[in-house]
Amino acid sequence: MGVIRRYADLLPVTGETPRITLGEGETPLVYLERISKDLEIELWGKLEGCNPSGSFKDRGMVMAVAKALEAGAKAIVCASTGNTSASAAAYAAAAQIPCYVLLPAGKVALGKLAQALMYGAEVIAVKGNFDRALEMAREAAEQKGFAIVNSVNPYRLWGQRSGAWEVCESLGSAPDWHAIPVGNAGNISAYWAGYSQYREIGKISKLPKMMGFQAAGAAPLVTGKPCPDPETVATAIRIGNPVSAHLAREAVELSGGEFNSVTDEEILSAQYYLSSKGGIFAEPASCAPLAGLVKLRGLGRLPKGIKAVMVLTGNGLKDPDTAMSQVGRPTEIGDSLDELLEVMKG
Repeated sequence: MGVIRRYADLLPVTGETPRITLGEGETPLVYLERISKDLEIELWGKLEGCNPSGSFKDRGMVMAVAKALEAGAKAIVCASTGNTSASAAAYAAAAQIPCYVLLPAGKVALGKLAQALMYGAEVIAVKGNFDRALEMAREAAEQKGFAIVNSVNPYRLWGQRSGAWEVCESLGSAPDWHAIPVGNAGNISAYWAGYSQYREIGKISKLPKMMGFQAAGAAPLVTGKPCPDPETVATAIRIGNPVSAHLAREAVELSGGEFNSVTDEEILSAQYYLSSKGGIFAEPASCAPLAGLVKLRGLGRLPKGIKAVMVLTGNGLKDPDTAMSQVGRPTEIGDSLDELLEVMKG
């Protein structure tokens, strides 16, 4: 059905808005039994890697591209650490309009770069960080008359609200905590707006605490100041000056939540923990919330018995190189059954 058709009455769409879709939304909300037991909470994972381009970006991108088409834009443009470029390129291909993506040179996971190129986008590597690429993308879009489809585009955040609506529909209520990775800070504010909108129309009676987690090497919302040279293995949140920082701060403050940072080591440990104990392979940035929950439990700051939802924003196959760097290689044997049985004896 897609986000626009399913939630047309809650979104700023008109009769002229194209009902485009790649089948985004309606992603699984999975109860993580083993990890819940370990953490002594009720933990659910929202599998946004099941979206068409493999990340949560598709929820907002379908809205941004549909409204760009409605307004008569001849092309779309974005800056990206990877997932936005893949999503923008996918929806541009579906809509058959040109797409220009600016990426920080050498700082994008190969899986995401391959997606943007395969979808037919014009990919431009900028010798600078994401924040500079975004500045350039916004200026170029304005001069060319193209539609910018980063989260500065309000329709992006409207579409991303749908994730919160799905969580509420699956659980029958909002969770106690909503744990989410924070990079450019649009998604945490979109989820908060979605929960708030659902309460306003009487769908839910309470709101969750918004718990945002950043990588220690790119944690401007934790430190309270921009990070001029962000660095983290979690490339999707390697952003030092989030464009939606003010909205994210408001969401956290109004909800009684907080921002926390986790190290790359904690993120990678959480990625393996989620995969080996939960059966879910998510990209490193997605695992920052789990790393944070584990960290808070160790500090005695994770309330027992709470119902928590963490957004697993992207599929682990987006960045296989990082995953392979922390696990062993296949065991090699000859073609004899005896060798196989020897390996399998445990």
